[in-house]
Amino acid sequence: MQGDELIDVIVAGRIDEAGPCAQALLDEGIAAKVIMEKYLIPAMEIVGEKFESQEYFVPEVLVSAHSMGAVLELLEPILILNEEKPLGKVVIGTVKGDVHDIGKNIVAMLLQGAGFRVINLGADVAPETFSEAIKEHGADILGMSSLLTTAMSNMLSTIDILEEEGIRDKVKVMVGGAAITPQFAEKIGADSYGDDANEAVRIAKELVSE
Repeated sequence: MQGDELIDVIVAGRIDEAGPCAQALLDEGIAAKVIMEKYLIPAMEIVGEKFESQEYFVPEVLVSAHSMGAVLELLEPILILNEEKPLGKVVIGTVKGDVHDIGKNIVAMLLQGAGFRVINLGADVAPETFSEAIKEHGADILGMSSLLTTAMSNMLSTIDILEEEGIRDKVKVMVGGAAITPQFAEKIGADSYGDDANEAVRIAKELVSE
C-alpha cells in the first residue's frame, strides 16, 4: 500500500522518495489532510519514539525530518488553500547570543509533522523579533531554545517584552535546550519546559488543548 510505503520512507529517511511517494497518493485522489493525518503524523510519531528510546540519534532524526519536509512542501499549499486549520501556530527560535539550532530545528520539524504551523526564526533571535513574529502570525505558542548559559537571560528578556506589550497572556511559552532546567523555566515564568523534541511535541499539544 502506497500510504504505508510513505510511512516507511519517512521513518527510514529516504529523502528522494518522500515527495514522489506523497505525490502518488495525491494523484490517487487521497486528500492532503488525510495524507497528513493518516501517514505523515504517524510516521513522525514513530521517529519521535525511536529518538526517545535512543534507537535513533540526531543524524537519523534529521534525515527523517528532511523527508517529512519534502512531503510538507507538497501538502502545505493545498492545506492552506483548503483552509485546513492547523493544531496551532508556533513561533520558535534560539535566543539572542546563541547560534546553536540543530536541536531546535528537530523540534520545529516534529511540530510540523504533528500538524502545527511553525514559524522558525532561526538562531540568535532578539526578544523584539520574537514579539513581532507572535503578533504578525497570531501565534499560540512561543518556543525558545538555548544551549549556552550566557544566553539564557534572553528568555526572560523576551517574556518581559511580551508582558510590556500586553501579549504575554495570549501565547504559551515553552522553553528547552541543554542550558535550561525545569527550575529555570519556572523562575522566568515560562508555561512549560521540554527535555527533548518528542516531549516538546507532547507539551505543545497539551498547551493548545488547554
